[in-house]
Order: sequence, then C-alpha cells, then structure tokens
Amino acid sequence: MKLGILGTGMIVKDLMKTYDEFDVEETYVLGTENTKEETEKLIDTYCLTGTYYDYDEMLKSDIDIIYCALPNHLHYSFSKKALEAGKHVIIEKPVTANAKELEDLIEIANQNHLMIFEAMNIHYLPAYASLKEDINKLGKIKIVSFNYSQYSSRYNAFKEGNILPAFDFHKAGGALMDLNVYNIHALMGLFGKPLDNRYMANIEKNIDTSGMMMFDYGHFKAITIGAKDCKAPVMNTIQGDKAAIVVNTSLNQLKEYTVYYNDGKSEVKSFEDKHRLSYEFKEFIRMIKEKDFKKQQEMLNLSLEIAKVMVKGRKQEGIVFDNDR
Repeated sequence: MKLGILGTGMIVKDLMKTYDEFDVEETYVLGTENTKEETEKLIDTYCLTGTYYDYDEMLKSDIDIIYCALPNHLHYSFSKKALEAGKHVIIEKPVTANAKELEDLIEIANQNHLMIFEAMNIHYLPAYASLKEDINKLGKIKIVSFNYSQYSSRYNAFKEGNILPAFDFHKAGGALMDLNVYNIHALMGLFGKPLDNRYMANIEKNIDTSGMMMFDYGHFKAITIGAKDCKAPVMNTIQGDKAAIVVNTSLNQLKEYTVYYNDGKSEVKSFEDKHRLSYEFKEFIRMIKEKDFKKQQEMLNLSLEIAKVMVKGRKQEGIVFDNDR
C-alpha cells in the first residue's frame, strides 16, 4: 500500500509516532509553498518517501490511499478529487462539514468500488470494545453524560479578533465539530441513532465556543458536552439501575474505566498503553487489503447518521458554514 498525506498539522505529526507499525510501503506528503519547510522537515524526521506540491500530480501517481488531514472545510473537495482519481480516502474527523457532502462522497465511492473512512479512533480502541460489552452489566440504562472540555489556546486569539480555523464558521469550526464530535461518536457507537436530539450552545461571532447536545433515547437520556472556552476535570459516566461506568479521560484517549456496582463493589478495566491512532489505521489498511466492504459500510453508515445529528444541532442554534450554502 502507498499512502498520500494531505497536510502537516498536529494530527499528522501525532500519527507519525506510530507510523512504523503500519503495513505501508511508501508515504508521500502534500505541502504548499507556505508549508514547504515544515513538509520537508516531516519527510526527513520520519524518513518518508517524498513530497508533492501539486495535488493533481499526487493523484496521477500510483498512491492507493489518500489521508485528508486538512481543515474541516476542505475535507469534501479534496476527498472528492481523490475518489474521482481512483483512490481510497481516510478523512480526519469530522468527516465532512455536513451530511450532504458525505452522501455525495459515498455515491462516488460506491460507483468506483472505493472505500471511505472517518478517522475517529474511538471505535477501534480495545477499551471501547470492552466497554461496549460491559454495558450489559449496568442493567437498564438511565443517564449518559460525556464531557470533553478543553480550554483552547486559540480562544485567547479569537477573543482578540484573530480567528483561526478552529473558531471560524467559514472553515466549519466550532466546539461541536472539534470536540463534541468525539462524545457523539462514542454515544451513538454504543446506543445507535437517538429518537431526538437538541443542541444548546454558547455562540460568539457566529460560532459555538462551547455547547451541550441532549439526546432522547426513549428509555434513557444522554448529554454530550464540548467546550473550547472553558475546562473542567474530565468525567464520563454511563448510569444504569444496577451499576455505572466511569471514565476519567476524554473518550478518544480511553485506556481504562471502572464499573461501580450498586452493592459497593467495583471493577477496574485497564488496557495496554499503546498509541491511540495505531488501532484505527491498522484496521483501515486491513479493510482495504481484504476488501471488507461490509465492515467499512457499517462504520460509514454510523458516520453519516452522526453527520445528520450534528447538522440538525447546528441548525437549531443557527450555526451556518460556508459549505452549507
């Protein structure tokens, strides 16, 4: 397999820490004139194959997979070109700015027998798979509360009028897209599509700097909180009438959780301290090599349902991206 990486941001550098574990023969990075120094440094530091500064030239090559790690508003256009050029695509979360864009990519991929993956690592963590099974120990689920609040260094610049992509509605930013997306993936990966959802957000300069999404599952209720303008100690809980599960890290870092039973007993589940991105990329490569379209489609259907939930929530608060127009 040959990999083409779009972007040189923090998530790409994070991925490189576990890159040696992947079954990839060659890796190229697409840079721009503005990021040339950073791109060349990335190649040298991690001994990658080479660079491209023209996307069309990269797509003409024999690269098999494009990993799109660009700002949110560019996911659709760059991934569409990759699919039209016959490449599989791994798209950094959130997969697209809205559900319509993802539906369009899925149609193109299906026509060309190609695969699309949303790089949402939660679903591939061993601890998350175990937590899914341990849900059965809780009895009837009553309340779920997930919180990912992380004060952003970019928020200070935002308040001063320097609007970076993470807080830019022109670039599909905001707390829902950046942080709460993790909580929503974790929730819907466990419990599926809700009966209804409602977003309430703190809006500044047409973007949500923090907010909470409420979900109605009929027999239980859930809330997911994502904040970039404030922070708090992390605690994620799933409460049933027999026991509760508590996670004291953000869910994309899930390596340990505790089951607390009503009789006072508790059970700690711990998993190997391995890089969080290694599991998802290994699985993406496996699905491509083995042509496991069934598993890929299952995950893609989940990504689409979540995209619809997030669009509905944004509309409720009047958050409109340029990609929506």
